[in-house]
Amino acid sequence: MPISLPVSLIDRDWPDFGVPRLPPAPTRAELAARMSLIRQAMDAAGLSALAIYGDREHAANLLWASGFDPRFEEALMIVRMEGAPLLLAGNECLPYTQASPAVASGDIEAVLCASFSLLSQPRGGDGIAALIDRALPAGGRIGTVGWKYWMAEEVGDPEHALEIPSLLADLLRGRADEVVNATALCMHPGTGLRSVVTVDEIARLEFANHMAAAALRRMAFALREGMTDFAAVEAAGIGGLPLSCHVTFATGVRPHGLSGPTGERIERGRMLSFNVGHWGANICRAGWLAEGPDDLPEAARDYLDAFVGPYLRAMADWCGLMRPGVPGGEVQAAMDHALAGFGVTLNPGHLIGTDEWISSPIFPGSELPIRSGMAMQMDVIPDHPVFGSTRMEDGYVIADASLRAALEDRHPGVAARIALRRSFLGDVTGFDLPESLLPLADTCGVVAPFLLAPRKLAVLTA
Repeated sequence: MPISLPVSLIDRDWPDFGVPRLPPAPTRAELAARMSLIRQAMDAAGLSALAIYGDREHAANLLWASGFDPRFEEALMIVRMEGAPLLLAGNECLPYTQASPAVASGDIEAVLCASFSLLSQPRGGDGIAALIDRALPAGGRIGTVGWKYWMAEEVGDPEHALEIPSLLADLLRGRADEVVNATALCMHPGTGLRSVVTVDEIARLEFANHMAAAALRRMAFALREGMTDFAAVEAAGIGGLPLSCHVTFATGVRPHGLSGPTGERIERGRMLSFNVGHWGANICRAGWLAEGPDDLPEAARDYLDAFVGPYLRAMADWCGLMRPGVPGGEVQAAMDHALAGFGVTLNPGHLIGTDEWISSPIFPGSELPIRSGMAMQMDVIPDHPVFGSTRMEDGYVIADASLRAALEDRHPGVAARIALRRSFLGDVTGFDLPESLLPLADTCGVVAPFLLAPRKLAVLTA
C-alpha cells in the first residue's frame, strides 16, 4: 500500500558529493569474459554462429560484445563457437576498431568491408557477400543481434523476424539453414546478458550519471525568464561523453517531451521538461517555470500538494520495491495504484545501459524478478493536462550484499558517494531505502517543482 506522508518545500542547495575518478574502460580480459558468456548463450540456444549488427543509433550490443562502436557507418561482427570473431567495418571505422583491446590484441579480427562506408567512398576489397561466406560455413543455425526482438502479438513469426538491414538478412539466410532473431540473448530483461552489470560497470554508470546530473544542475540553476532555450542548454556545459539521446528542452509551444531547443525564449508560467543523457545515464526533470504557485495558472496552483506530493510518495514506494526477488508485476501494480489518473503510460522503470532503454522487467503481470546487478532507471513519467508533469529521473543499481561488498572492495570511492546519496534520500527527501538500492547520481531525491527557484526542494515530511 502507498505510504501516506505530507509534502513540503525546503530551501536547500542541490547536493554535491564530489567528482568521481575516471573509471577504467573495459579491458581485454573483461571483453574475453563477455565473449565467453556469448558463446555459452549461443550453445544454449542451439546457434552455430551469431551475427551482431551495429550502427550509430544502434551500437549498444556490438559495443558491449566487442569494445568497438561504429562511427558514421554500419558494422557487423560474426561470432562462431571457435576462433576469433570477424568484425566487418567500413573505411573510416576500420582504424577506429583498434580502440577495442580485443581487436588490438587479435582476439577479434577486424577486416575492411568497404560497402559499409559512406556513399561515394572507395569500394575496394572484398564485398559483404564474400566476407560473410568467409566467416560462415554453409548451413547451420545463425542468430542475429540488432536492437530489438518481437512479440507474438506484433508479428506472426517473431523468431524469424529480423530488424537488421534486409541486405544482411538476405545474405545470412542464403548462407544458413535457418536464421533467427537472437537479440533477446543480449536484451531480454530476465535472461539477457546485458540485463545485469558487473562491479566495474557500476563505476562507469556512476561516472556517466555524475556527468549528466552535473550538467542538468548547471542548466537548472541558469534558468532565467527571457533567456533562450539555446542559452539554457549552453549553460549545462555538457562534457564529452557520448549522448544516449538528444538533449531535450520542451516548453511553450513545444510541450512534447522529446522536443529539443529551437531558440524559443523562456516564459514564466509555462511547463518545462529537460534532460541530459549520456551512455549509461539519463537525468531528467520536469516542473514549472515559476518561483512559486502564484506564477502558475489558477487551476494548477495546488500543483505541490495535488501532484508533486503523490508523485514523491509513489517514488518512495518504488524505491522500497527495488529489492532482489520482487516481481516486476508487483512494482507495476503498486505504481498503477499510487499514480492512478496521473497519465503514466510507459513502464514505471526500465533497464539502462549504453542504450537509454534496454528493456524492462516491470510490466503488467510480470513474474520477472528484480535482480541484483540490474541498472534501473527511475523513469516514471506522469502527465496531466492541468498540472503538466514532475520528474525525478535518475539511475540506480540493485545490489545484494555480495555485490555491495565487491563494490566497496574494488571501488571504495563509488561506494562512499553512494552512501552519501542514500543518506540524502533518507534524511532530506524522506525516503526509506532498502539496502539493495544504490543511487548513482547526486540528483537522486531532488525535485524542484518551481524551476525559477531551484533551491526550493519538495520533500516528504513525517
